[in-house]
Amino acid sequence: MRFRILLLICAIALAGCESKAKKVERLQAQYKAEYPAYAKDCVDEETAGSARMLTGQKLSSEEMATLETRKKERDARCKPQADHLADIQRQILAAQQ
Repeated sequence: MRFRILLLICAIALAGCESKAKKVERLQAQYKAEYPAYAKDCVDEETAGSARMLTGQKLSSEEMATLETRKKERDARCKPQADHLADIQRQILAAQQ
């Protein structure tokens, strides 16, 4: 009788672990599907500005103002996507615990 109870408890525990693994897989697939569009729309432009700074390219105050305006527009446009992807990452980490 005790063996059956132990076996039942083990089966329930394994079923829970398997569903956790499936949830992690599903979340990772969702993240991998959504990240490329975010990277194309939001990250590439940002790294272009970083590369310009690293090369020491000098910009006029007008160019700096234009870049700052574009950055604010991009940040406003990309924030919902970034927040959504961050939420998926938090869910993945929570599911892996």
